Amino acid sequence: MSNKYLISTLFAIFTASSNLWSQELNPGEIQKLRQIHRHIYLSGDCHKWLKGLTQIGGRLAGSPAADSAIRYVYEILDTLPEVSVRLQPCSIPNYWVRGPVEEVIVYDGDKPLSLDCSTLGGSPSTPAEGITAVVQEVYGLEDLERLGRQALEGSIVFFNRPMDAGEVSPFRAYGQAVDQRVRGPAMAARYGAVGAIVRSMTHFLDDVPHTGVTIFRDGEKAIPAIAISTLDADSLSSLIRQRGSVMARIRTSSKNLGPRLSYNVIGEITGSTFPNQIIVVGGHLDAWDNGEGAHDDGAGIVQALQVLQTLVAIDYTPRHTIRFVAYMNEENGGGGARAYADSVRISGETHIAAIESDAGGFAPVGFHWDAQPHLQPYYDSLLQQIIAPHLLQLDLLVRKGGSGADVSKLKPFGTLLFGLRPQPHQYFKYHHTPIDVFDAVHPRELKAGAAAMTSLVYLLDRYLTPPKPPNK
Repeated sequence: MSNKYLISTLFAIFTASSNLWSQELNPGEIQKLRQIHRHIYLSGDCHKWLKGLTQIGGRLAGSPAADSAIRYVYEILDTLPEVSVRLQPCSIPNYWVRGPVEEVIVYDGDKPLSLDCSTLGGSPSTPAEGITAVVQEVYGLEDLERLGRQALEGSIVFFNRPMDAGEVSPFRAYGQAVDQRVRGPAMAARYGAVGAIVRSMTHFLDDVPHTGVTIFRDGEKAIPAIAISTLDADSLSSLIRQRGSVMARIRTSSKNLGPRLSYNVIGEITGSTFPNQIIVVGGHLDAWDNGEGAHDDGAGIVQALQVLQTLVAIDYTPRHTIRFVAYMNEENGGGGARAYADSVRISGETHIAAIESDAGGFAPVGFHWDAQPHLQPYYDSLLQQIIAPHLLQLDLLVRKGGSGADVSKLKPFGTLLFGLRPQPHQYFKYHHTPIDVFDAVHPRELKAGAAAMTSLVYLLDRYLTPPKPPNK
């Protein structure tokens, strides 16, 4: 790079940064944002609500615990002044039950070694005696094609590609590795495998197994699939290298029980000026059955509830309708998000913005935003000129990126989408595990995330104007 080019590039970056900082901030808005934070830190109920929600336990969609969580959130909304509340039916494609038996036994010669394991959601059960077969270790889906049916038929395929420890973003590392859990077992079955073992999706080396969904599409053969902890994955891999051939037995008692009816929970404050223009804030209410679902996604639910409570408590009358949505079935089917998007399509409601919290209850860093490509220049200008400078005063950054699995279904409607981004490096320690419990969430950090979301909702309500449709 030439010195001339380097100088011009640095000048452009400095100029852009200076323009951001030089935006004239509204003192009244800064005061209001501080009021929001002060109220939530001193009087917010989100941590108390999280305790009650996690005491229900794992809330897998379709389960009695999920039904209890629906009632719990409904009752909270029903106590908030100026908030109307309703249930929205949604279809759960497949109600899955783990059952009491999940076991992986590896044989070092005649010596049985028990591994820490967790059955993957969607997995069928094994026979009562389990499945015993030779273990074939692979590091990616492409290895299945390379090895072929001759090597894989009758085996238990062991997917052992770790999350990339050198990747800056833990979420990108997760996205790069999770295909082996989501689609690996189904693809292994095509080559005649009789079972699948999957390395847990985490950077951490520990003895905690991580569950998660594995998908068998209609017409595909379903084989039992089970995750093992990262320490046990390393031990199994080492044993295979030492012995050349290793036998294992897996046992599961999980069942797929078919479709179920469930509900999203919706609460809203009607806008005073634009009641038909809606800003959505929410998270997903369901959680895996092996823990309490505190970070994933109890935190997001109670933070979004806190938004509504705070706006009422500080006597703020929103111009637009502010709507809370607790989506059901994000973890293993997406039924709640589909039902909500379908209702928007049918009703023709205008959704100007949607915010999702589904990355844990850790200290907030800022927000990622997304929109349809042709709308991005318009929204980028609005965000950088008005929204981002105010949030920067709260040490919150706004930048282009993904939003969330549930609100992303609103993208076709021209909605401006946001995802709350907390500190990411601890999230995959707890994700889909038995240790994702109430005590793992720091109350101050949880409230900081709720305050960040409320601040964004407030600023969007004040300044967001939907783009005008093109002239026909």
